[in-house]
Amino acid sequence: MALLGELESRKPLGFRFLESITNSRLTVRAYQNIVLILTFFAYASYHATRKTTSVVKSVLDPQTSTLGFSPWPRSYFLNTMNDGLHKPGLGSGWAPFNSSDGTALLGIIDVAFLSVYSFGMYFAGHLGDRFDLRILLTVGMTGAAMFTSLFGLGYWLNIHSFYYYLLVQMLAGMFQSTGWPSVVAVVGNWFGKRKRGLIMGIWNAHTSVGNISGSLIASILLKYGWGWSFVVPGLLMSVVGLVVFLFLPVSPETMGIEKDDGLSKSRDKDGMQEPLLGSEKEVREKAVGFLEAWRIPGVAPFALCLFFSKLVAYTFLYWLPFYISHTPIGGQYLSDSTAGTLSTFFDVGGVLGGILAGHISDHLDARAVTAASFMYCAIPALFLYRIYGSISLIWNISLMFITGMFVNGPYALITTAVSADLGTHSSLNGNSRALATVTAIIDGTGSVGAAIGPLLTGYISAKSWSGVFTMLMAAALMAGLLLTKLVVAEMKIKMSSMESQVVNGDTRTVQEI
Repeated sequence: MALLGELESRKPLGFRFLESITNSRLTVRAYQNIVLILTFFAYASYHATRKTTSVVKSVLDPQTSTLGFSPWPRSYFLNTMNDGLHKPGLGSGWAPFNSSDGTALLGIIDVAFLSVYSFGMYFAGHLGDRFDLRILLTVGMTGAAMFTSLFGLGYWLNIHSFYYYLLVQMLAGMFQSTGWPSVVAVVGNWFGKRKRGLIMGIWNAHTSVGNISGSLIASILLKYGWGWSFVVPGLLMSVVGLVVFLFLPVSPETMGIEKDDGLSKSRDKDGMQEPLLGSEKEVREKAVGFLEAWRIPGVAPFALCLFFSKLVAYTFLYWLPFYISHTPIGGQYLSDSTAGTLSTFFDVGGVLGGILAGHISDHLDARAVTAASFMYCAIPALFLYRIYGSISLIWNISLMFITGMFVNGPYALITTAVSADLGTHSSLNGNSRALATVTAIIDGTGSVGAAIGPLLTGYISAKSWSGVFTMLMAAALMAGLLLTKLVVAEMKIKMSSMESQVVNGDTRTVQEI
């Protein structure tokens, strides 16, 4: 009775209420669907609140005279308004970001946010393998929502202190770091390795959906005051956090499901791989340590690869709307709102890229080959977008879509399927308490690159955007090269497998003769 009472207390409050009034339990498949949906919207809300800063940048810092983009006189920008297709102009902006070093200040805020985010990721993963992931997610979402809203409140409170915005963003980054290790660990608890790349590739669309919704919400609300672009996403995130607290089933254990209680039946009946808890002998030992997790084969190279991959992805996340609004497209400049909306095509391409990378890696059973190939393809895509993206809107959208597909494809693959694979590596002997730690190590290391990219962009863009794209292409090349050893190992395995199949095929032919 005591054990049953303990299991019951670990269930989310919402499920306890529903079961008490319906006197019935959901199927394993239903729980899995709930996990995918709730974690999808949870992490989409994380990204929606991050994206707003990139859209608001051009309003906070409308100065362009120091960026070297425009040959046009100041009066042209102040007077040109053409259905939203205009240069934002040299308006007053928002102190302290409207000064000559405003772009650099915005870059510092980005790197401060991402530095705390990446540093906090390691601690969040450590906590995630030791405490209730549902509570950790709820606290993280509530804190992130609060500090995102506080940034926006600076608009109405007429706050012009750089250190206020810096501190608020750093605290937001700390709470944001709880998200990724938690959601990947929860999904990993419910789904095994079979078709994990495709399932998590589709599921990982939450990143792009969050970026798109964040861009659209922020862009639409800009005309009412840039503060709304922060407060509304923050409020929406807090609502999603409440739903997570009430209904997120962290693992089959918390829902009172034993290994033989419907899990194997679910695999046979639904054609799905059983959850990790039932896939092999379970070992409930102490959580894997930080250094021990680093020594898992494959963790270090994939973590370093993600460093450069995320550097590219987050530079686009934070600076793409700013770049679009300050670059003539088809001979015209786009407004801040239009640029923010247009930038969503990068994330639409990212959705397709994540799904393709996951499906291809499942089909080939080669995560490293897939990730490296996408990173190498991102290099010409970046070059073409920089050179030909300004020809017209159609060219810009098309090349932006393709670039997003190749940039976000490996980023999505590494942070989802690869992290889950390594978090349940055979060297762990069935210990499932490494998922959050491994995920945090890989994504935390990647987030260091995510912090460096936007920071460097803030300085390099003041001289030349061509320099920024050169940096991004070099980073993509390094990301691919870092996987060389794993790529070679996967290719050798594939070649051995093919040779074995050929030999077996020839033997069968001889026997038939």
